[in-house]
Amino acid sequence: MLEIIAIIISLFFAMNIGASGAAASMGIAYGAGAILRPRNALILCAIGVVLGAVIGGGEVVKTISSGIIPTSLITIKIVIIILFSSTFSLFLANLLGIPLSTSEVTVGAVVGVGIAYQVLFVNNLLWIVLFWVIIPIIAFLIAYTFIKVLHSFNLEAKFSFQGKIITYLLIMAGFFEAFSAGMNNVANAVGPLVSAQILSVSKGTFIGGIFVALGALILGKRVLETNGKKITSFTKIEGILISGTGATLVIIASIFGMPVPLTQITTSSILGIGIAKSGTNVFQQRVVKNMLMVWLISPLISLTMSYFLVKLFIESDLYTIFVLGSLLLATIGALSLMKASKQERRAVHEEGGGI
Repeated sequence: MLEIIAIIISLFFAMNIGASGAAASMGIAYGAGAILRPRNALILCAIGVVLGAVIGGGEVVKTISSGIIPTSLITIKIVIIILFSSTFSLFLANLLGIPLSTSEVTVGAVVGVGIAYQVLFVNNLLWIVLFWVIIPIIAFLIAYTFIKVLHSFNLEAKFSFQGKIITYLLIMAGFFEAFSAGMNNVANAVGPLVSAQILSVSKGTFIGGIFVALGALILGKRVLETNGKKITSFTKIEGILISGTGATLVIIASIFGMPVPLTQITTSSILGIGIAKSGTNVFQQRVVKNMLMVWLISPLISLTMSYFLVKLFIESDLYTIFVLGSLLLATIGALSLMKASKQERRAVHEEGGGI
């Protein structure tokens, strides 16, 4: 019974990965106008994800399943806790239409279990976090530098007559990025199942790839719109840069078994282009502020939730539960007070008086 619950949660998680990963792949081709219909973009995304998972998804599965905490800790109950914590964070972001890294929420959930048992492979974790920081920065710098050079020498106008070729290259780059998403992101859904020996690596990557593809088709439109059209506008040549950079960096990381944040890499490239063209005004957009906040909070949510669930359902540590509950209530109270104070100051400013 517990195995069935774990598999159901894993497949639901895979579908949410597809919904979130859609914007990080074909969203760029859609936003730049190479693909006009969202449904066509999502179909290509689905095909690329399945191929990437089947052909090259195994190395990241091994990292998620055994590279952060000892496999001896992974029971069916722990698998359910990890998957539930990760799925909750990702589903919340999908409801908000925010592209979120599935690697971050999954690793966060696994780390929460490790902290609860006070057992972590710290060196491996530090390498993963280092990749999380460095690769989006590299993507940002590549995009920023390329756009500055492109505009300085007016190179884009020289390529503009190659309209159809540029369009096809952009679609290929987007498909390449979807392929890289399959290599890297499917592991987040099936890695815990492989660790618990519920599925083999080959079966896990195939089944996970299918459900990630279904998630892209069914749930991916909102995130596709966010990454494709709500951050900044970009041309087809800029789109090739974004998708090509993201795909290349993610595939290299996947070969070494590193789970990396594809959505952050892609969005960092978009921000690099936006800043190169419009300056730091891009950070004033509400959608950008929301994304940055979700990126910071989501891994902590999945970490805290997995830690809380281990203490509650496995160790029955009521003292820790009490402390975490008190901290949560205090945080909610502090945020409410800050919001009320802000509203009061606004009312005083608008009415020209006080209490």
